Amino acid sequence: MNYQTHTCQNGLRIIHLPSSSSVIYCGIAVKAGTRHELPGEEGLAHFCEHLMFKGTRRRSAVQIINALEGVGGELNAFTNKEDTVYYAATTRRHFRQAVDVLCDIVFCSQFPEAEVEKEREVVCDEIESYEDSPAELIFDEFENLLFKGHPLGHNILGSSEQVRQYTGDDARRFTGRYYRPENCIFFVSGDADFAQLVRWCEAVETDRTVGTVGTDGTVGTIEMIGNDVQSAEPIVRHRSTHQAHVMMGSRAFAATDSRRWALFLLNNILGGPAMNSRMSLSLRERNGLVYTVESSMVSYSDTGAWSVYFGCDPHDVKRCCQLVRRELDRLCQKPLTPIQLRRAKQQLRGQLAIAADNREQFALDFAKNFLHHGTERNLDDILAHVDALTAEQLQAVACEVFASDRQLTLIYDS
Repeated sequence: MNYQTHTCQNGLRIIHLPSSSSVIYCGIAVKAGTRHELPGEEGLAHFCEHLMFKGTRRRSAVQIINALEGVGGELNAFTNKEDTVYYAATTRRHFRQAVDVLCDIVFCSQFPEAEVEKEREVVCDEIESYEDSPAELIFDEFENLLFKGHPLGHNILGSSEQVRQYTGDDARRFTGRYYRPENCIFFVSGDADFAQLVRWCEAVETDRTVGTVGTDGTVGTIEMIGNDVQSAEPIVRHRSTHQAHVMMGSRAFAATDSRRWALFLLNNILGGPAMNSRMSLSLRERNGLVYTVESSMVSYSDTGAWSVYFGCDPHDVKRCCQLVRRELDRLCQKPLTPIQLRRAKQQLRGQLAIAADNREQFALDFAKNFLHHGTERNLDDILAHVDALTAEQLQAVACEVFASDRQLTLIYDS
């Protein structure tokens, strides 16, 4: 993968993955997410994401919407625990316009109070809608419990009560700390003139005033979270739902920890997207107890999480938990055979190749990698890490992450 990179005089880093496609995916990733919120700012990173589209010195909210969508392009954004990303899809003909709009909203948004007032209610509606979806809400509450007492342990949206208190000054304070060129990257995937892109980004201006939190755009050093979770009985929440919703899991590995590759493969074996994952075969195909069962892992800069989710009839919760536990114990107690290991690697290689063909998602992935680690996302390197894994390494990681006394269980019961 022939990436092109550059660091501008203003501190903005650029990464470009050339492609012959006529569609260009581009955006700005900002190292400012939920974990960067100070006490009392919960939900502010996400609220600022919404407000970025509500007016700059040069454009009104309507002009921002029409700037790309009026020519058939797309403009969107999302907030995570460690970053916020603004991105666009456009043709090569309108690429300059996409660059201009993205830089304008990220670095020059004005946060007019009238727009703040309107968007506050939009975000509150989003929060209330989210709280009506237990299959989504349980993921947030599970991570809140897993990282209790840490900035990672509060949800991205915040609460309606908090959001209704935020003002334009709050948005200016937060973006003044983090929405500066040196704390961002501009990423591009497509047939773009890199030299021209560099000239455009070198000329980027910003209305941001430097905040009071360190010049590196961080809240300060956050100690790495250990992997120990106190063993306890399942935590049960009673909700008016037809199904029971269950999550089990534990803390796991940071993005810089080499053990995450073993967990990556184990996670795919257990509850990846394929219908032949072990938990899908056990809970759904053989026993007919669930419609959805999946496992997932996430690696943050200093810690991570692994979990399994399923929804089932309330009467089947105990049986489903036993079946999940049996699959975890199998991986802890006995290493994969050479044939099992080869098939697992082969399946994951195919899935990664297909996923890489989704250019928009791949662009978002390599953007985040470059933002946080300063390195390009190379599919060949990922495959090399997977190919090098041994059955003994997988078993050792399984014993560490899947141990029964390490699991936290959250149940939404009807």
